[in-house]
Amino acid sequence: MQSLGKRITELESEVLKAVERLGLMQKNEQLVELDEQLAQPEVWNNPTSAQLLSKQAADLRSLIAPWETLQVQLADMHELMELGDESLAKEFEGQVTEMEKEFSALKKQLIFDGEFDDHNVILRITSGAGGTDAQDWAEMLERMYLRWAEKSKFGTKNVERSTGEEAGIKTSVIEVSGSFAYGRMRSENGVHRLVRLSPFNSDNLRQTSFALVEILPQIDGPDKIVIEDKDLKVDVYRSGGSGGQSVNTTDSAVRITHLPTNIVVAIQNERSQLQNRETAMRVLRSKLAQLKIEQHADNLQDLQAGESANWGSQIRNYVLHPYTLVKDTRTKYEDKDAKSVLDGKLDEFMNSFLENTSQENQ
Repeated sequence: MQSLGKRITELESEVLKAVERLGLMQKNEQLVELDEQLAQPEVWNNPTSAQLLSKQAADLRSLIAPWETLQVQLADMHELMELGDESLAKEFEGQVTEMEKEFSALKKQLIFDGEFDDHNVILRITSGAGGTDAQDWAEMLERMYLRWAEKSKFGTKNVERSTGEEAGIKTSVIEVSGSFAYGRMRSENGVHRLVRLSPFNSDNLRQTSFALVEILPQIDGPDKIVIEDKDLKVDVYRSGGSGGQSVNTTDSAVRITHLPTNIVVAIQNERSQLQNRETAMRVLRSKLAQLKIEQHADNLQDLQAGESANWGSQIRNYVLHPYTLVKDTRTKYEDKDAKSVLDGKLDEFMNSFLENTSQENQ
C-alpha cells in the first residue's frame, strides 16, 4: 500500500503542474464569466452573439472537465488509501493504473502551448494550376480532412464551396471544431502535391497536381484581432452558381480586402449580405492571426503583405504511381498506405510534426 500511496502522491503532483501550465484556473474564471453572461435574458436579443458565447463556454467546459474529474478521483483515492484497508489494495491499484493512463492521454495537451492552439480551425483548400486534375485533387483533400475530423469526433461546418466545371472543387472553406483543433491541424498548412495516372485524359498519362491548404485559427471575437475600418475595402456583388433566384438577383456576395496586407476574402454562400460579411470578417481575422504567427509580429501594423500559406511552401507529397507513398517534406515521416492516409489517417503525420516542432523550440 505504501508504494501505491507514493504513486498517487506523484500523480497528484504531476496533474497539478499540468493544470497550472494549461492555465485552467484562469480558464475556469473565463467560464464562470461566460455562464453569468449567458444567464442574462437580454444576451439572447442578439442570437449570433449569444451562440458565440455559448460555443466558447462549451469549448472551455470540454477542456476543463476531464482535468477536474481526474483531480477529484485522485483526492478521493487519497482519502480511501488513508483508511488502510489492505483487502482493497488490488482494486486500488487497478484504479490508480487507469488514472495514470488518463493522465498520460490528457498531458498531450501540454504540447499545445501556442497562442491559438486551443482555438477551432478555418480550413481553406484551393486547387492549383492543372485544371480538372488539380480540382479533383482539392476535392480528395477535402474528403480526407472531413474523414479525419469524423474519426477524431470533431465537428465540421461548410462555409464556402466552389465546384469545378467538370469535377472537383476550386475552393472549399470549412470550420472544424474540437479540443485543440488548431494545435492538432496546424501541421497541414501548406502545399500538398499529388502524383498519379490522370483519370481525366484519354492517354492516362502521369500527372502532377497541387492544392493549397490553409489552416487558420478561428477568431470569432473581434476583440482578439482588431481591424481598423480604414484598412478595409468592402465590395458587394451578385452571387453566382446554384442557389435559387434570390442568390442570382441580389447583391448578397461580399468581398473584403485588407489593404495593408492585400488579403482578399470573398463569401457568397449565405443569402444575406450581412451574414456573408460576418463570415468574411471571421475568415479575415483568422487569416491575419495565422499571418501574425508566421511573421512573429507583435501587432497587425507589423504584418507584411502576403497570404497565410503560399505556393512556395510544399509540405507533403502523395504518390499513387508508379508506387504508393505519402511523405512529409519537413519531418520525413512517411506512410506507404496512401489509401488509408487519403481516408483520414493523419494523426501520425500531425504527431510527428508536433514532436519535431517541440524539439526545435526546446
